[in-house]
Amino acid sequence: MTTNQAVKSICIFRLSAIGDATHVIPVVKSLQACLPGVQITWVIGRLEHKLLAGLPGVTFIVFDKNQMWSSLKSLRQAVGGEKFDVLLQMQLSFRANWVSRFIPAKRRIGYDKARSKELHGLAVNERIAPLPRYHVLDGFMQFVRYLGCQPLMDWSMPTSDSDLAWAQRQINSDCKNIVISPCSSHVLRNWSVQRYADLIDACYQKYSAHIILTGSPAAKEKAFVADIQSQCQSPVHNIAGEDSLKQLWALMTLADLVISPDSGPLHIAGAVGTPVIGLMAASNPLRSGSYQFPELSVNKYPEACQRFLNKPVEQVKWGAKTEFPGAMDLITVTEVMSQVDRVLGN
Repeated sequence: MTTNQAVKSICIFRLSAIGDATHVIPVVKSLQACLPGVQITWVIGRLEHKLLAGLPGVTFIVFDKNQMWSSLKSLRQAVGGEKFDVLLQMQLSFRANWVSRFIPAKRRIGYDKARSKELHGLAVNERIAPLPRYHVLDGFMQFVRYLGCQPLMDWSMPTSDSDLAWAQRQINSDCKNIVISPCSSHVLRNWSVQRYADLIDACYQKYSAHIILTGSPAAKEKAFVADIQSQCQSPVHNIAGEDSLKQLWALMTLADLVISPDSGPLHIAGAVGTPVIGLMAASNPLRSGSYQFPELSVNKYPEACQRFLNKPVEQVKWGAKTEFPGAMDLITVTEVMSQVDRVLGN
């Protein structure tokens, strides 16, 4: 921990991904509460900015990883001659470490040596303390504590009237509303089409629930969601590719329940306080599952470690993935329905 008296400007470097960017919201709120008047600049990815734009008190510099050289030029122009008091280097990839060197800062705070990789040490001149077996959000909050501030678990974001009105049009006020976001960034983290369809039919049969299927505009995701819909015997409201991230945020504030694998929407649901069932077998929910509703996760990660890595979970490197064909099949519809009953049961 260090003194924060001289900290007047902070640059946060965290480009991706949606879930991780969501976890940075309470980092920003914590710093703002601790350091009144602090100027916060956030270098963020293009997609993530679509969700976080408008976060009060934050100046965003958008960095499009697909347009590396033009984005680097824009970054240098946006920073100008300013030298930040503090850079929080919260991303470990080689590209992030390299790009961050173009951001002038007196103090460059990064991860401890145990977590460092891809030349992270060359991008920083101060390090947070080691933290074994941690959730991603707890790792981010170490930066807050390092600056002598107390964590404030506040994920509040302004929602526009138009986004809220759009979300209200998707909701059936006469019944329970379940949002299912079935896709993750890695197909091996996805549950099967048939099991999603069976789950939807079970939710409709037991609760007469209004099921809303969401997904990105990507062709693969829209096709995956359409396949789920085609296998259902029950009515489904498919809005995959139709909603913006801010509309999704608004929609989740109105839902009774969200179901998702390890993905950005899982963390958006938790951020807005809506119960979320995480389908977790390909990654460790203790590290990357829902922070707000861990008790609702269907956790098959230990079984996946034993089956696919031939090790008990206690012997597996923290953060290791079990993204193998068949890993997500360890999760049964019955197990997920048990968690649905915990939330919606009378």
